[in-house]
Amino acid sequence: MSQNFLEQLKTFTVVVSDTGDFQSIQEFRPQDATTNPSLLAAAAQMPAYNSIVEAVLRETKSPFGSHKSEGALVKECVARLAVAFGCKILEIIPGRVSTEVDARLSFDTQATIEQAHFLLELYQARGVTKDRILIKIASTWEGIQAAQALEREGIHCNLTLLFGMHQAVACAEAGATLISPFVGRILDWYKKSTGKSEYKPTEDPGVVSVTRIYNYFKKHGHRTEVMGASFRNIDEIIELAGCDLLTISPKLLGELASKSGTLVRKLDPVLARQHGEEKISMDAAVFAKMHQADTMASDKLAEGIQGFTASLVELEAVIQTRLRAL
Repeated sequence: MSQNFLEQLKTFTVVVSDTGDFQSIQEFRPQDATTNPSLLAAAAQMPAYNSIVEAVLRETKSPFGSHKSEGALVKECVARLAVAFGCKILEIIPGRVSTEVDARLSFDTQATIEQAHFLLELYQARGVTKDRILIKIASTWEGIQAAQALEREGIHCNLTLLFGMHQAVACAEAGATLISPFVGRILDWYKKSTGKSEYKPTEDPGVVSVTRIYNYFKKHGHRTEVMGASFRNIDEIIELAGCDLLTISPKLLGELASKSGTLVRKLDPVLARQHGEEKISMDAAVFAKMHQADTMASDKLAEGIQGFTASLVELEAVIQTRLRAL
């Protein structure tokens, strides 16, 4: 019996589930999983997961937390909830789960490091070792510096909201374990800015960007892995088959699982070494200059941080109401 596209993809790319929904993860059995504030906010309000939310609320509002302000309790509860969902996900998958640092800390290196430590402490208190956790941090210069410090401690990081080559190079030079370039959001920006409604799969700006980053990393021997994210259609995934990892929504996983035929590997480390461009020397000044020159990356990074912040505020409002009701 021939394999479907999802089965074939798993033979040369690590498939990661982009959801907080346990049922979807159980259905598609990815290697790893990743969540973000938007997914967490949605999952936390689903009736199926009410027992998890309730347990976290009571744990946070224990006698030990009674001396804290309401705002501090709410923020702690959100962190504990992210870890509780992460632990449930880890019961299903064999690999790692990415847990995100508060987006409002994206320009504060020290605060990012401190929250990463707190998240790991919560995981370790639940018996989860740090090798199964990726701390997810926005790819600002300050976030990348936090990741560099954490990686030196043996704490693995996933740099997210990545749109430009300068972000990718800085992450690789910082020794980040993983980067998550956002394919679909790049496409969204180009559609809006050019007025062009469609792109051929091979010309999709998000696909072109991730291919460029992948080739650069392999040519220059960077150990940082590339995980394409934020897909709008399976054509983007098909064009990036062979990428180190791809994080895919349940809807698109289902489409891949229902598609038959031969899936051709498009990204290959041997071929990448022949096509990668010359090495870029990165520092804070070069990063700032390239970021300012890359309007798309500047726009989408700012928009992404604002979006994740809005989801956190929404989630905190729900948590605050429920904490008061206890």
